Formats: sequence, structure tokens, C-alpha cells
Amino acid sequence: MDDTMDGSAAWLGLDMIKRPPEATRCPPVNVAQVRHLSPFRYPGGKTWCVPTVRRWLNNIEKPSVFVEPFAGGAIVGLTVAVENLADRVVLGELDADVASVWQIAFDAADKDFEWLCRTILEFEISLQSVTAILDGPQRTLRDRAFRTIVKNRVQRGGILAPGASLVKSGENGKGLASRWYPQTLVTRLRTIRAAKSRISFFNDDAFKIISRYKKKSSAAFFVDPPYTAGGKKAGSRLYAHSEIDHVALFELLGKTAGALLATYDDAPEVRALVAKQGFQLGSIMMKSTHHALVQELLITKT
Repeated sequence: MDDTMDGSAAWLGLDMIKRPPEATRCPPVNVAQVRHLSPFRYPGGKTWCVPTVRRWLNNIEKPSVFVEPFAGGAIVGLTVAVENLADRVVLGELDADVASVWQIAFDAADKDFEWLCRTILEFEISLQSVTAILDGPQRTLRDRAFRTIVKNRVQRGGILAPGASLVKSGENGKGLASRWYPQTLVTRLRTIRAAKSRISFFNDDAFKIISRYKKKSSAAFFVDPPYTAGGKKAGSRLYAHSEIDHVALFELLGKTAGALLATYDDAPEVRALVAKQGFQLGSIMMKSTHHALVQELLITKT
């Protein structure tokens, strides 16, 4: 294995080809050119990885089930479902607030889904109205889903973890309203609602979801856990649930029969786990929230 490779072989299902290190420095994906299907502006989201996932899936047999066990904003799984790149998509998310949005989108009765859409369209955003939603009671699942969407849109970086603060100046000085696009949000919700027959959502632990499909050779797993390996702090700052046993996760992935694509922060501990399981390693450049170029690891199985 040559971990200086850009992965254009490994994660496209082709033979590994040795390349000079400079070949790994491909321009990062322009996320503005990627179709946005998720109602979330999710910290650590994988919009930049969507073109890579499309190429990966186009170079393997169409999966009977595409499993995204750490779904979060779920841009990858949603794209796979809407573009019919797999027969079925399974999304898993442990965070109950995030889960409430997906439960309304995919599982709730039409009247509850329409209530959410209508409430988003009618909401007039201000500090007073936002505070009332964030601090008010959440009596029903749809109340919780609406609160989660508002919170995601008005807190800095879309961070939902405890302690996140509200945006201040925002885009073009628009403050709290700078990321509130009600018609766009409803359009995205309706688009993914239309694909709900191909999507199964579980508010459950990622390990349980992976284990449920680990023996299925026609499955494809996209695994994007919180980045906490090697003592990294980003995951604990961004997510309500960030504690992951990375060693156990790699051992479980090593037992799966289906195809695998995982993304990870580039850390020595991760590279060691990749080597121990005999996985293949590639890399890709992406732009961080602060527009810095960052190398991410792409991990596949032979």
C-alpha cells in the first residue's frame, strides 16, 4: 500500500497505481457546484465528498443497500437515494434532535410533514422569535424537528452541540437571518420526502446499524465518524455524541462483507488502524469552514 496515492484507483475500484506525491494535490471540490439536498448546514458535512462517492458507486455493482451509519446532515445518503445509486439507503443517527428532522421527513404522516414545511415558511426570524423557539417547550416530535432546524440555521457554523452560540453579523451583516432560506429548506425537504420509499432511518447507534448489515456482500458502507481519533477535539466540540471507540470501529469494518468508503482526519493513529486492517488508503483535499485547504483520508477495502 502506498499512502501517497490520491485514491483515484483505490476508491474507484481500479488497480492501485503508484503516483508521485504531487499527484495527490488535486483541486478541492467546489461545494457550490454540488446539489444540496440536506436541510442542515452540518458541521463536518461531506458535500465535498459527493462527487467522490458517485465515482466510487459507479465503479462497483449497484448496492442493494447503501448504509450511512453516522448520517448527521446525510448529504451523501440523500444524494444516493435521490439519484437512485443504490436500491435502498439506510441512514443512522444517534442525536435525537437531528433524528427528529429525519423522522418527520421520512416516517411521519403527511399532516406532520406539511406542518413542518408550513411552519418554516411562515416563521419570521428575529432574536425574540428565535429565543422563544429555542427556549420553549417541545411537546411533539414535529416541534422538536422545527426547533432543530431553527437552531441549526441560527447558531454559528450550524453547530448543535451544547454551548454553541448564535451567529452575530452573519452573511452580509444579516445576522440571524443570514442562513435562513425558508423556501430553499422546504424545497429540499420535499425533494427528499419524495424519495422516502427508498430510505430507512434509524435513531440508533452506528455500531448496531453496521452490524445489522455486515454480512451482506451487496451492501456499501459510507462511514464518516466524528473526528476524535488521536485526541482530536473537533468532534467533541461539534457534536452532542462524539465518543467513538475507533479501534472497535475499524475491527467491525474489517468484518463487513460489502464495499467500504470511510473518511477520516489525517492522523498517525488512523493510519496505523488502516494498516492493521489491511485497508487501502487514499487522500483528497477539501476546504474547511474557514477556507483552509485540509487533507482528508479516504479508506477502502480491497
